Amino acid sequence: MIYLWVRDELNIDKFHEKDRELFQVMENAEQADGITSRTNTPDLLAETMMKEMPEVEYAIAVTPATLLGKFTLTQGETNIKATGQYASKDYFNAFSYPLVQGGKNQVLANKHSIVISKNLAVKLFNTNSNVIGKTLDCQILGVKEPVIISGIFNGTPSNSSEQFDFVLSFELWKDLSQKLGRPIHWDNHGPSTYVVLRPEASPDLFNKKIVGFIKEKNKDSNVTLFAVPFSSQYLYGKYENGVQSGGRIKYVQLFSIIAFFILGIACINFMNLSTAKASRRIKEVGIKKAVGASRKALIYQYLGESILMAFLSLALAIIFVEIFLPQFNLITGKQLTLHLESNLVSSIIGITFITGLLSGSYPALYLSGFSPALVLKGKLNTSIGELFARRGLVIFQFMLSVMLIVSVLVVYKQIQFVQTQNLGYDKDHIIYFDKEGKVAENEDAFFAEVKNIPGIANVSSIGSTLIGRNNSTEGLTWEGKNPNDNIAFEYVPMNYDMIETLGITMKAGRSFSRDFSTDDNAIILNEAAIDAMGLKSPVGKIINVWGGNVEIIGVAKNFHFESLHESVKPLFFRLNSKHALKVMAKIEAGQERETIDRLEKFYAKFNPGYLLDYKFLDQDYQAQYVSEKRVGILARYFAGLAIVISCLGLFGLATFTAERKLKEIGIRKILGSSEFGIVYLLSSEFARIVFTSIIIALPLSYFIARYWLDSFAFRIELEWWYFISAGLMALIIALLTVGMQAVKAARVNPVNNLRTE
Repeated sequence: MIYLWVRDELNIDKFHEKDRELFQVMENAEQADGITSRTNTPDLLAETMMKEMPEVEYAIAVTPATLLGKFTLTQGETNIKATGQYASKDYFNAFSYPLVQGGKNQVLANKHSIVISKNLAVKLFNTNSNVIGKTLDCQILGVKEPVIISGIFNGTPSNSSEQFDFVLSFELWKDLSQKLGRPIHWDNHGPSTYVVLRPEASPDLFNKKIVGFIKEKNKDSNVTLFAVPFSSQYLYGKYENGVQSGGRIKYVQLFSIIAFFILGIACINFMNLSTAKASRRIKEVGIKKAVGASRKALIYQYLGESILMAFLSLALAIIFVEIFLPQFNLITGKQLTLHLESNLVSSIIGITFITGLLSGSYPALYLSGFSPALVLKGKLNTSIGELFARRGLVIFQFMLSVMLIVSVLVVYKQIQFVQTQNLGYDKDHIIYFDKEGKVAENEDAFFAEVKNIPGIANVSSIGSTLIGRNNSTEGLTWEGKNPNDNIAFEYVPMNYDMIETLGITMKAGRSFSRDFSTDDNAIILNEAAIDAMGLKSPVGKIINVWGGNVEIIGVAKNFHFESLHESVKPLFFRLNSKHALKVMAKIEAGQERETIDRLEKFYAKFNPGYLLDYKFLDQDYQAQYVSEKRVGILARYFAGLAIVISCLGLFGLATFTAERKLKEIGIRKILGSSEFGIVYLLSSEFARIVFTSIIIALPLSYFIARYWLDSFAFRIELEWWYFISAGLMALIIALLTVGMQAVKAARVNPVNNLRTE
C-alpha cells in the first residue's frame, strides 16, 4: 500500500509529454522580513517572454483553478458551478490534456472561447456530441461574460495537481481585471507563468538570463525570477528565504523509510523465530549431513523455504490490498488502484524475492553450519555474539515502536491544538457563498431580508475567506517609511458589518460604520501591519494606498488568516462592496440545519435559477491541515503495525530463550522454584532489553518531534508525559508478550524438560 502511494506521489504531473522542457517561472521578492518565493507573476510576463526570448517555445499565463473559486456556467435555465481557469492560447500545446474535439492551436485563439471537459459537457447538455459552437454565460467575481464552446478535452487525470472543468482565454481575464479596477501592468502580480523551452535550450542558462527580467521592465521592482521544472513543484513546493526547502517530498521520504523499517522488522522476526525453533530441526540437519548433504544444499533448501514463504505472503498481501485499498484511499485522499501492469509486477516480485532472501539468509547459514556429530546428540551451541545480535535486533525494533508512539501523540496533540486554537476571529457557525445574480445586483435588499430570517445572527460580504493569502500588495506608503523596506500587506475588501459578523476585536479606533460618510477613504490595519510600519498612535493618521490618501480609523487585533504554520502577516481592510464578492452569514449555534433550510427557500425565491452553493468557514480552515491529519492517521496505523511486529520479534526471542533454558527451568522447579519465580527470571531479562530500547528511543523521538513542530509558527510544547507514556506503553506491551511465553514455559512438567530421549 505504501509503495502504491509513494509511486502515485512521485508520478504527479509527470504525464505531460513535454515534461522535461516544461518549467514554472517563479518570483523571489525581497522584503523587510526576508525573501518570499511565490508563484504569482505579472500578467504581462508570459507574452513578453514569448516575444523576447528565442529559447522559449511556448510561454503560458494561467490563473490557477484554486485562485478564483468556482464559476457559474449558465446554459438556458441550467446554472452549474464548475472549476475553471484562464490560460494563454498555447495552453494545450504545453500541457497534455488530450482534446476530444478541437485543435490545440485554435481552441483558445478567440477571446470568448471556452474549452470544457467531457463530464461538464454531459452536465450542461446531457451529451458531449455536437456542442462545439454553443454559447454559455460564464460568471465569476460578479461579472458575466458570454463564451463559445471551442473544444472538449478528456478531463484532468487523478495524477494532475491541477483539477479543473474548463479553460477560458487569458485575454478574457485581462478584460475581467480591467472591469474589476485591476489594471494590467508590471506592478500587479496574479497569474502563474509557465514556459516550454526548446530542446536545445539550457535550463541553467535560461535561469541566469531571467533573473533581472522584471527589473528591466519595472526599475522599482524588488522581484527576481527563477524557473523550476513544473512536475517538481508538487513535491518540492516549499521555499524558505528564497531557497527550496522541501515540501511533500518529506512525507514521501518518511513513509518510504517506515515501509522499509516495517519490512526490515518483519525480516528480523523471521530470522529470530527460525533460529529460535532451530532445536527442533537440528537432528534433521545432522542426519542430512551424515548421509552426504552438503552445506550448500542445505543453504539452498532453507533459502528456498523462506522465499516460498515470502511469495505466499505476497499472495495474501494482494488479497488484503484489494480488500483494504478503498479504505486506504479514503485516508490518503487518493484514487489508487491495483493494476498488475509490468512495472508494478516486476517491482513487487523483486521486493518479495529480496525479502525472502534477506530473511532466510541468517537462518540458512545458522542451521547449515551445525556439526552433525553434535546435533545428533541434541547439543545446540549458541555463541555470545549470536545472543547479542538477537537482543540488538529486538532493541532496534522496540526503539522504532517507541518513536512511532511518540510521533502519534505529538501529531495528534498538534492537530488538536490547531483545531481549537483561538484564531482571533469567530469562524464557527459561519457559512459563505458567492454573490451572484440578483444578490450581486441588489445586495442591500438581500441583506435586509436575510437578517429577518430566524437563526441568522448577522450577514455581510467580503472579498476573501480569510484563509491564506489571496490579494497582497506593497502599494502602501506613509510618513517615515524606509524606502528600502518592501512590506507585503494582505488586502481584504469588505462591506459594513463584516468585522462584527466575524467577531474581530478592535484594539484601537472603530470599524466601518454607515454613520460616517468618509469611510470610503478609510482603512483598518491589523497589529502586525502597525508594527511593520513602525507607527505610534496610528488612529487618525493619513497614509497613501495606491496613490490615494486614506485615514486610519482603526487597528484590529491580530488574527490568523493563514495556517498556524505561518506567523501573522500585515493586513488591511477597505470598505469596497464592489470587490466584496462573498456573502458571509453568521448562524446561531444549534440552529444550523433549520436556518440553512429557511435561507435556501428564501434564496430560491430571491435569486431564481441559482442554487445556494454554500460552505462552512470552519471546514475550509480545517482543510489547511489535511496533510497533517493524514499523517496522523497513517502514523497510528504504522505505530500499531510496528508494535505488533515488534511483539512478534520479542515473542520469538522469548521462545528461543525458553527453548535454551528448558533443562534449567526443570531443575529449578524440582529444587522448589515457584512458577512466579521462573516467570520473573525469564521476563526480567527482556524488561532490561525493552528498557534499553526506550532509553535510546526517547531522545531521538524528542529531536524528530521538535523538527516536525518547527514547521509551525504556533505549536504545542513538548510535554514530558508524551515520552514517559510512550515508554510505559511499550514496556507493558512487551511484558505481556513475554509473560505469556514465560508462563507457558514455567508450567511445563519438569520431567519432560529433563528427559534426554
